[in-house]
Amino acid sequence: MPRRLDRYIFLEILAPFGLGVAAFTFILLIARILKLVELVINRGVPPLQTLKLFSCILPFFLEVTVPTAMLLAVLIALGRLSADSEITALRASGISLSQIARPIAAFVVVTWALTSVLSLYVRPWGHAVMRRTLYEIAKTRAAAGLSPQVFNDDFENLVIYVNRIDPATNVLERVVIADDRNPEQRSTLFAREGRLVPNEGAQMLVLRLLDGSIHTLAREEESYHKTDFAEYDIRLDLTTLTTLSQTGVSPKEMTIKELRAAIVRRSSKGRGLAPVEVELHRKFSIPFACFVFGIIAIPLGIQPVRAVRSRGFAVSLVLTFCYYVFLTGGETLALGGYLPAVVALWIPNVVLGALGIYLFVGATNERPRRDGLAPGRAAALRALVARRLRRTG
Repeated sequence: MPRRLDRYIFLEILAPFGLGVAAFTFILLIARILKLVELVINRGVPPLQTLKLFSCILPFFLEVTVPTAMLLAVLIALGRLSADSEITALRASGISLSQIARPIAAFVVVTWALTSVLSLYVRPWGHAVMRRTLYEIAKTRAAAGLSPQVFNDDFENLVIYVNRIDPATNVLERVVIADDRNPEQRSTLFAREGRLVPNEGAQMLVLRLLDGSIHTLAREEESYHKTDFAEYDIRLDLTTLTTLSQTGVSPKEMTIKELRAAIVRRSSKGRGLAPVEVELHRKFSIPFACFVFGIIAIPLGIQPVRAVRSRGFAVSLVLTFCYYVFLTGGETLALGGYLPAVVALWIPNVVLGALGIYLFVGATNERPRRDGLAPGRAAALRALVARRLRRTG
């Protein structure tokens, strides 16, 4: 009986969990999917690179949606059992809430392990691969965007004109550039030829001009200067081509070992530790939310309601929203230096965990509703539950 009951409840949770992961992930990905489609249609990014980007950003959202889907699944499963009076029949038969919670606890451990893998390993990998992929896309688009005899304005405050591009060597011949990057002056550059030189280490693209001159007109002084050069480098800003925002390794790409090493390194140099410590505690705080959501979902799920699915979606969204409001607020306080990261990142788990323990203890101390069922009704319910348990066995 206990094993069949555990299997029965576990299987009841499994289906809504899969539905919740798919639904919540799709909702969060809608905006990103539209941007990826726009890259293919309007920007000419190859579909395979777009799919690679999609696989890189997916762990970011699964880290959030897996705990939320687990909360939804427990609410729906227990809500369905409660709506059919199966919870009442089980408790009237002497089965305690702790026994009912046992398979739920096993499911929570599984989702905690999955979320931990996503947070500790998959998300750092995805962030690093996404950054490299965005750089490759930006580099390719920058090179492909420089068409001959076309004014190219893809780069911020730069307009580039190339008279001819050698198809064999990709050398740019007779280059003209209008440079408005300095608000105090306007410069026009002429060069006999130019070459696109990628800097893979710094992940940036340099346009190297050869044998040319710079004509500068100061806006306020109305003065004119001419400078000849044999070689001149212009760094092309790739952030205007994609959402690539940084060239260094960010804490989001680091493993636990790398984060701890970064903390030691920053401490020795007297640099701020907040960004690294926030990411370190975040990797453990979010997976632990599975336990918090699980202990809240059990007492809420056994409450009898009619609209089980809609109520489950509503409660899971509200609780998840509250959790991430606390989490975002804690991150802001930690990054601002108002709270230690170890305190700020664990505030949502402590607050909602205390609420869940209070509700669970209250539900455990409730007396089973033996008197609320007629003898015939109670026997019929116990027989129904027994048949369903036999089917799972």
